[in-house]
Amino acid sequence: MTFITELENTFAANSNAENALPMAKYMKDLFPFFGIKTDERRALFKSVCKKHQVEINSNARTIAWELFTKKERELQYCGIEIIIKNLKNNYVIEDIVWIEKLLITNSWWDSVDTISKYILGDYLQQFPSEIDTVVKRFSDAENMWLNRSVILFQLGYKSKTDFSLLQHLCLKHSHSNAFFIRKAIGWALREYAKTDPEAVREFVLQSNLKPLSKKEALKNI
Repeated sequence: MTFITELENTFAANSNAENALPMAKYMKDLFPFFGIKTDERRALFKSVCKKHQVEINSNARTIAWELFTKKERELQYCGIEIIIKNLKNNYVIEDIVWIEKLLITNSWWDSVDTISKYILGDYLQQFPSEIDTVVKRFSDAENMWLNRSVILFQLGYKSKTDFSLLQHLCLKHSHSNAFFIRKAIGWALREYAKTDPEAVREFVLQSNLKPLSKKEALKNI
């Protein structure tokens, strides 16, 4: 039995209809769920992975993409987690093509935020020479999720954050009426405020950000 087949069978055997409905509702009914909560899902996932580690190691990209295009959200989460675990520091420069596909496929805040921070963010740390090209293409895109991804990709960078770039992106999208963009601007600034609160305060007070962005950015200062 292949890894994906066993994982699907395991999740189906542990499905919970009572959980599935509210989980789907929380995600605006965009995706069906098996109804397996996070801790249990990860435990089941880990158990199946142990039995198929050679297969996963040999085909991580293919397996991850196949899982991510399944209909149930829990399988999509597993696809993301395979990439995070198996490809960290092992990306190749061409991987940006399917990273972009991940961001624009089955898109919602939960997947996009994880991909932005842990996949796109790691990829651009590995290939910093690609930052200008990727940021320009994603921030100029008509797709809101690509815009959001480059506002958020530095979330884990802390003192390595390029604050000038973050400011540029916040200002570039400051007039957006999209909730997920306004929220992302505030979140990215709030996160960097943990490193340099005065720089964030000064930027926010001097810029013409939307009220939601300002509120989120200054929440913990």
